Amino acid sequence: MTQDLPGRMLRLLSLLQTRRTWTGDELANRLGVTLRTIRRDIDRLRDLGYPVDGTTGTAGGYRLTSGADLPPLLLDDEEAVAIAVALRTATRGVAGIEETAVRALAKLEQVLPVRLRHQVATIQATAAPLPVPWSTGLTADPSTLATLAAACRDHEITTFTYRTSGGDCGPRRVEPHALVAADPVWYLVAHDTDHDEWRLFRVDRLTDPTPTGHRVTPRELPAPDAAAYVAERLAAAPARYTLHATVPADAETARAHTHSLPGRVQPLDNHTSTLDLAADNPHHIAQQLLTIDLGPTHTIHGTPQLAPHLEQSGNRLLRAAHALTQQDDQNKQRAEPDPRHEQ
Repeated sequence: MTQDLPGRMLRLLSLLQTRRTWTGDELANRLGVTLRTIRRDIDRLRDLGYPVDGTTGTAGGYRLTSGADLPPLLLDDEEAVAIAVALRTATRGVAGIEETAVRALAKLEQVLPVRLRHQVATIQATAAPLPVPWSTGLTADPSTLATLAAACRDHEITTFTYRTSGGDCGPRRVEPHALVAADPVWYLVAHDTDHDEWRLFRVDRLTDPTPTGHRVTPRELPAPDAAAYVAERLAAAPARYTLHATVPADAETARAHTHSLPGRVQPLDNHTSTLDLAADNPHHIAQQLLTIDLGPTHTIHGTPQLAPHLEQSGNRLLRAAHALTQQDDQNKQRAEPDPRHEQ
């Protein structure tokens, strides 16, 4: 279908796909044509099956909507590469999407130019996802993610049922702001209208999201961006086990080695920082501690009940080290010549 469109209409279609609503004057200015030409091109797109809605008035304009059939999408090179890479790597944390992503990727790669296929392969080879050892194994429903993403885009009040970490379920009514993927858990950042405060919702604990049709003006988020807000909230969340340590490393190094959230690592000077670890699973803290040198003059305090779990992890490592040492000794003995044969 797209091969039947002249260049100007292809550019018009591309603009309609990049944002929800355009006024006729905006489209005319972007394409360097008259408003009358825009109207004719919109009618031609409709004849070809593209569902373009038009409204009048000061807030009126044109927007590409959903229709009975899926029309061809117009992608530039960068968009095509981005989608292909996302399809290859973005299935973590989303339930049942692997097979669907593979089918979509096969269709896309079939029509990609060779130069773009090489770009996708290069990015994939150098940016493969690495599963974290403390992955929860919980996944979000793709239809739920799609509904919430649309509500965030349209600033549309949405209701859903939410289950807290304690198991309590109840209705929520929120103004969705953004979705954040904190591998492998997805979070919804939203303003809770019933409690009049910003909140963080795990998407895997959220069911029956329903847009209300009521759109609102976006509120100002109390953080530089949604990812920063999620990091701050997660860093401040209570946990069953905690550990505070002063380590002989700068804050950037300590954060990179332990994969800690920014709020849990604070610099003392250029060579020393404080590290706050927290988790409901004590083995997560043990794994983080193994990634950094605590030094001979470290200071540690935290949850006393954490000690036996750390000792257990340490003993496991000692047993493994002892087994390797024994194996090395046995190999050396086999390699030594038998003195009875030395004449």
